[in-house]
Amino acid sequence: MTPLKKAESIIEHGIFASRWLLLPIYVGMVVAQGAYTWKFGLELFHIISHTPEMSETMFLQGILTLIDFLMVANLIVMVVIGGYATFVSKLDLDNHVDRPAWLDHIDPGTLKTKLAGALIGVSGIHLLQTFTTLGEALKKPGVSTPDYQLVQWQVIIHLTFVISTIILALADYILEKKLALAHKEGIEDRSA
Repeated sequence: MTPLKKAESIIEHGIFASRWLLLPIYVGMVVAQGAYTWKFGLELFHIISHTPEMSETMFLQGILTLIDFLMVANLIVMVVIGGYATFVSKLDLDNHVDRPAWLDHIDPGTLKTKLAGALIGVSGIHLLQTFTTLGEALKKPGVSTPDYQLVQWQVIIHLTFVISTIILALADYILEKKLALAHKEGIEDRSA
């Protein structure tokens, strides 16, 4: 091996090993998940302890907040597991009884689409919270009405997430079809 080839090999191995710099970030996200779980527990305690004096709308708002916590927590898990398995190291979970089925089909495109879908869910929960507040304000005089311009922007942002996710999914679908076609043509060329 020439000195130039050896230097190139060392550089390439170093670049490939740099993926391990992501490890502290993924571990940090697991710690953040722990803190988020703590906040969920505090919110759950607040809802349970104040249920008797809460109106139906306030109780619904509390439940929607808990669902929001859950969806963001699922998003964190998806990012940590999917991102680690995609960008850092394969997870050795083949025989694990609780191995998520989606892990077999995860790649950067799929991960982006799943994340975008989760963001739509979170945005939808926030929009639903706004709509329940709006409904309460319309039913009862004296209840402060939400800023309609804020509601408009929430709808626009939500629709932007929806359209972006559709475009991401479509782009991923087209790319997968192209790759499958190229793979098929490669096999046919070798067999001819």
